[in-house]
This record gives sequence, structure tokens and C-alpha cells, in this order.
Amino acid sequence: QVQLVESGGGLVQPGGSLRLSCSASGSIFRINVMGWYRQAPGKQRELVARITSGDSTNYADSAKGRFTISRDNAKNTVYLQMNSLKPEDTAVYYCNANIRRTSGILYYDYEYWGQGTQVTVSS
Repeated sequence: QVQLVESGGGLVQPGGSLRLSCSASGSIFRINVMGWYRQAPGKQRELVARITSGDSTNYADSAKGRFTISRDNAKNTVYLQMNSLKPEDTAVYYCNANIRRTSGILYYDYEYWGQGTQVTVSS
């Protein structure tokens, strides 16, 4: 089994900053990709940012220049530093990971989701 546990959400004023963390634990051979998605009320879940095992990153246009994704492979943890937050960033933020697990000589890639953490940007 694999679990993703997020932390760092909360209430912040416009222009403020938050740092989200997500740690993966369990039977993990390798974490291929980790990322953050968000879902605002009445809207579809959307990609915010993601990072590969080789540290390649990509961001949603709304996140470019304000958010930074990073990972600590030794800790199986991904971070999302969010600066210059806007009210439209308000959403539940979900951690996502594509994880390789092994069974004997075979390997399988699975996708996992965290439980979500609320980010509210409001004065």
C-alpha cells in the first residue's frame, strides 16, 4: 500500500504565501512523477504543477512565476511554494504521484492521490 499525506494548507490574505508538502510512504520502488492539482467549487480538477524524477517541471499558466514545485527524493516528498496568492487560487489542492512498485522481477506503475488540503485566499 502507498499513502500520500499533504500538509500546509490554510487561510491567507491576497499577496501572501503558503507552502504545501506531500509525503509518500509505503511500498515504493521509485516515484516517477509527483504533482499538485486543485479543484475549486463547481470546477474541474486541474493541474497546477508537476515534477519528474529527473527534476523536469511544468506549470499551469496561472501558476507560472508565482508557484515553485520541488521534491526531496530521499524523503519521498514534494513541495509547492505558492507566492503572490490571489483569491482565484482558492481551492482544494491534491497531491498526485505516479509510483513504480515491484513484484518479483515485474514492475507496475500506479497513480495515487492525497486526501486534499484546503487553500483559501481571502481578506
